[in-house]
Amino acid sequence: MNMIWLCTTWLLSLTSVISGQNIDMSRIRVFPGQNQSIAGVFHVSYMNDLNQPQYAYNASEARKLCLSLGVMIASKSEVLTALSRGLETCRFGWIDEHFAVIPRIKALSNCGQNQKGLVPWRASVTTKFDVFCFNETDAAIQLKDTTTDSSAKHTQSPSTQTSPTSSTSPTSSLTPELSDNQAKPAQIASRVQGSSGGKAILIITTCALLLIAIIIFAYLTLHRSDIKLQHQEEYVETEEWTCVKVIQDTQTATQEDESTEEDDNSS
Repeated sequence: MNMIWLCTTWLLSLTSVISGQNIDMSRIRVFPGQNQSIAGVFHVSYMNDLNQPQYAYNASEARKLCLSLGVMIASKSEVLTALSRGLETCRFGWIDEHFAVIPRIKALSNCGQNQKGLVPWRASVTTKFDVFCFNETDAAIQLKDTTTDSSAKHTQSPSTQTSPTSSTSPTSSLTPELSDNQAKPAQIASRVQGSSGGKAILIITTCALLLIAIIIFAYLTLHRSDIKLQHQEEYVETEEWTCVKVIQDTQTATQEDESTEEDDNSS
């Protein structure tokens, strides 16, 4: 029964994610741009009425936002990979490990406490930040493009090999902008929806089959118990009837013996 409850709860939560929350896409802004990412990672902000970025998501809301966009929240290692390929922002965003980060290539006094690298900010999970999402499909495509380009360079000029660039795809070769107002409104890429939707349907189907199997097993178990109980009741009734019959026969035999003795005495 616990398995049924867990599976049902998971199905309901997944259905709510797939159906999507009421997100006003005109209020969402992504960096580096529309249908773009760096190593699969992109930064999502909320735009207020003045069309200015505003920290608006706690840790739980940030995760749900990425799921609603058909992707997952980025992990620390994924953001680090994107940082090594050129991702740089000036705003903190939640990641999968439940703390916020700013990826910085250059140290600036007004960005990330004048630090370089992945600058962390460990705060309460209720604190409002932006969010870093991860598009697995984009990451795979960019990795394939990078590998293909590197192989071509090695083949063409083996005597003048240099270390490969971080990426040659259009999305990963972009120079990050520090200005928040230069990012474009977010739109969900159709290939992301297709990939995520297919995975979700497969997971739901598997869980539904598991739930049906559990229900059938429970029904057969209960039905078998009812049959066993019925057989036990019939057996008890048979035993009771047999005992009564034996007692009646015994009483009859005793009465016949007493009658015979009385006849003999009379004679």
